Amino acid sequence: MVTIANILIVIIAVLHLYFLALEMFFWDKPLGLRTFHQTLEKAKASKILAANQGLYNGFLAIGLLWGLYIGAENIQVFFLCCIFVAGVFGAATANRRILFIQALPAAIALALILMS
Repeated sequence: MVTIANILIVIIAVLHLYFLALEMFFWDKPLGLRTFHQTLEKAKASKILAANQGLYNGFLAIGLLWGLYIGAENIQVFFLCCIFVAGVFGAATANRRILFIQALPAAIALALILMS
């Protein structure tokens, strides 16, 4: 159970590093425009906000990897809870897909940690 949780945590961390790249570096590029279904004008207008959001996603990823590296389940639980709450909020305010892309994997990893 612990091994599966750890693998899922690494996947979630990599996913959040991908979010960092999308939001910080590709927001107003073709990849970012396609991913977030927005126009170049909207992307340029919100580029700074997106970069800030991307930075936070990077912090979440690093927090998860840090928790794995030092073997601290409480740190893993904290960052997974942050990701879950952010995913639920994002689904409620921005796009329901965020619930499945962000919140659900965090909830599954959290459940696996708490059951082990």
